[in-house]
Amino acid sequence: MSTPVLVITGTDTEVGKTVAAAVIAAALAARGQRVLAIKLAQTGVGENEDGDAQTIARLAGVEVDEHLRLPDPLAPDVAAELAETSIPTVGEHAERVAEQAQSDRYDVILVEGSGGLLVRLDSEGATLADLGIPLEAKGIRTGYVVVVRPGLGTLNHTALTLEALRNRGLDLVGVVIGSASDQPDLAERTNVDRLRTLAEGQLLGAVPSGAGDLPPQTFREQAPTWIRL
Repeated sequence: MSTPVLVITGTDTEVGKTVAAAVIAAALAARGQRVLAIKLAQTGVGENEDGDAQTIARLAGVEVDEHLRLPDPLAPDVAAELAETSIPTVGEHAERVAEQAQSDRYDVILVEGSGGLLVRLDSEGATLADLGIPLEAKGIRTGYVVVVRPGLGTLNHTALTLEALRNRGLDLVGVVIGSASDQPDLAERTNVDRLRTLAEGQLLGAVPSGAGDLPPQTFREQAPTWIRL
């Protein structure tokens, strides 16, 4: 039986997606699950700098993989064009993910995208939304987790992202608030119930603001209390 794949996307860039992915990885690892976290396309990071995969490894203590790295902080297709380099197609990314899912080495595979759901990941215009289709075709159970902002504007962005998932027949595992303030303003306080409604009851939890700055051991101990899976 193939390992299930959780695809982590966001409603935009800088919504706390990487730290949320680390929280999910740490919570699963705390249950004794063997977790692999994959970053499909890392942009805006130099060759010897830590990227999102390394952040997840440091915080959650799980195995990670990075398919592609580009120097400019842009969408992968644009960053590749500026770097004058070819990049894998989403179909090729899916093949690599499928190989890991069929290896019997892991219990769960997390795949983190770049920015929002419909950011172009290759020069053919394919997006993270297109990743789930070839995986499902191979019999690999695939679901999406959407990381959202807590504040003003998040309801529209969340609704658009969830609508895009539904229109493509993709499975929503749940919604995670990516960086919740300990002193929420009016919009943040009232948005929680609305986000729960938009997620049709699948609001998995909220990651506290600053969680990524915690010592790794503290992060791993607290992660299972922030979300439910």
